[in-house]
Amino acid sequence: MTSTASDTVRVWLVERTYSDDEQNLIILTYATTDGERYFRKERALTSFTDARDTTAAVDADPDNLGSVDDSDLREQYAAEARRMADAHDPDDVI
Repeated sequence: MTSTASDTVRVWLVERTYSDDEQNLIILTYATTDGERYFRKERALTSFTDARDTTAAVDADPDNLGSVDDSDLREQYAAEARRMADAHDPDDVI
């Protein structure tokens, strides 16, 4: 887990999915490079002209991070987070 400041944790984009429950909702999942913690961000697509960039990483409040209990998912998140960290700067638009 990498902290950029004492009160935030850097997490990397590991998954982007569309919600089955609600129309026009994208779920962005960011995780720490060890795959042990994740941050979920939901974004409604209100219009095609609504420009909100998705970046390779975000700095999240530790209180907003969940634990990844499934070992397979933890390995998947860790591998993807490390790949993103190696290939992109945190502010790169993905």
